[in-house]
Parts: sequence; C-alpha cells; structure tokens
Amino acid sequence: MTDDPLVLRHDADGVATLTLNRPETRNALSGGMLRALLATFAALAGDETVRVVVLAGAGPAFCAGHDLKELRAADYAGAYVDALFADCAQLMQAIVHLPKPVIARVHGIATAAGAQLVASCDLAVAAEEARFATPGVNIGLFCSTPMVALSRNIAPKQAMEMLLTGEMIDAATALRFGLVNAVVPAAELVAHTAALAGRIAAKSPLTLAIGKEAFYRQREMDLAEAYAYTRGVMARNLEAEDAHEGIAAFLDKRAPSWCGR
Repeated sequence: MTDDPLVLRHDADGVATLTLNRPETRNALSGGMLRALLATFAALAGDETVRVVVLAGAGPAFCAGHDLKELRAADYAGAYVDALFADCAQLMQAIVHLPKPVIARVHGIATAAGAQLVASCDLAVAAEEARFATPGVNIGLFCSTPMVALSRNIAPKQAMEMLLTGEMIDAATALRFGLVNAVVPAAELVAHTAALAGRIAAKSPLTLAIGKEAFYRQREMDLAEAYAYTRGVMARNLEAEDAHEGIAAFLDKRAPSWCGR
C-alpha cells in the first residue's frame, strides 16, 4: 500500500480525466477505491466547469474487477460483502446518472467489475491489445452484478457467451459486440479519446445532460410511453436558451455560444 490517491483527477478544457491508481493490483475495485470513485463522481455532478469525463487506469491494465485478496482477507463476511456490492452498484448508477457523458479509455484488461465499468460508461475506446471478460464462472462466483450492465449493452446471446464461458474476448470482438465504440493502436488511445471528449465537450452542457438522462430513461419504457416521454423532453428542451442560440447559430451560419441554460 502507498499514500498515493486511489483516483487521480486531471481537468483540462472541460474534460475531467479520472485515473484508477492501484496499478500494482491492476486497479482492482477495493472498498477504498469504490468509495474514492463515489466521492469523485459526486463532486463532478455539481462541477459546472466539467462537461465530459474520461475514465482510465494506471499501469498495465484498465481494471481487473473486485479485489479478491481483500474479499478473502475479510473472510467473505456478510456485512462486508453487502456493503462492497452496494457501493459497486451505487458507482455504476452514479456513472449512468451523472449529467455529463463518461468515456472509458481502456487498455490491458477489463475483467469482471472492470468490464462492468466499461459497460456502464456512455462510450468506450479501446486499445488494440485490450481484453475483456466476465470470468467469475471460472472461480465459482458468477458475474451477476456485471451482468446487469453487460446485458444492457450487448445482445443477449453475446452477453451469455461471455458470462457462461468466462473467456477473454479481444478488442475487435468487443467492438463487434457493441461493448466499445472504437479500437485504436495503443499509441493513439489517449489522443483518440481526447479528441472524442473534446468534440462532445464543445456541445451545450445543458443539452448533453438532457439527452443523457432521456436516453437511459426512455429505453426502459415501451414504445408508446417512450415517445410520450421524449416528446415532452424535446418541448422543454426547446424552451432553453441554448436551444434558441443553437438554432439561431445554425440559421445564421455561425458557431454557437453556449450559456448552459
């Protein structure tokens, strides 16, 4: 153990880059790491200077999932396990509910709850050598909570293949499954992700927040309910100053100036 922060944060040009900082454990999600991430996302929710978040990992991997050594050291105590999995579930929901897009920047491995992190982010960019798995079945512990995010990202049979075999898939397969948006050479990973984050950060922060919330809410509805809900969202969105500015800028053939209202 070191005194280094478990989560590093770097802000630039409206983009906050969060780096999981336990490289010696391949950034395993210990109780401390989960609490640090929860605190960081809570702070980001109200930070008007940040428009996009990038989630990355230090060292040789993105995230290897839960810290099995910590679980065993706690003797799998019920209260400890309940609190750990509650914090993990809260983190994944905090990512979804954050009113700013979150992009996973994946290198090395993203396994078990690490794959869950990727699936919980709004977008994901992977290095060509990245690998993904939900390998709990191999150690007698089915990846039930990672399954929640995974099954909401990829087709059921592909999700079940990952969950039932526990085998690694490569980045190209993750792209084909829809788990990631792009696969790039490792040397281009940071620049590609930064460029994507920059393009999104240039949009109206209010519009991004409205759109992200609406996306996740409507997909749990039936078709008629979804259209009724999103009709209201668009009508309210049209009342915003940024919508008026964006339409005027488009018609005037100029760049918009967002105010976030």
